[in-house]
Amino acid sequence: QLLLVESGGGLVQPGGSLRLSCAPSGFTLDYYAIGWFRQAPGKEREGVSCISSSGGYRNYADSVKGRFTISRDNAKNTVYLQMNSLKPEDTAVYYCAVVQGLCVSWVPGSDFGSGGQGTQVTVSS
Repeated sequence: QLLLVESGGGLVQPGGSLRLSCAPSGFTLDYYAIGWFRQAPGKEREGVSCISSSGGYRNYADSVKGRFTISRDNAKNTVYLQMNSLKPEDTAVYYCAVVQGLCVSWVPGSDFGSGGQGTQVTVSS
């Protein structure tokens, strides 16, 4: 099992920013596409972004396009999700996951499957 660890969540005011990190436990990310998804209480899981193994392809759900940026630093073995202009509706637990397949095949918004333990993001004044 490929275990990932998310970090960087917290409480932020509307309009604020956070950067989430996703790091592997016991393997390197170089060969894997990585996705971020989120789950809010009472709502279905929503895939928000996907990045290819090289970082050359990225895609986003419509709900975060223009506000969130996914990136990766393979030298640091970490994938990031920079979240700007946060809204209360972005409040959720955020997870990263190894993508089963390619990001070019990912339908924005669709789930990626199992992630790590997640990191809580709360957007509230």
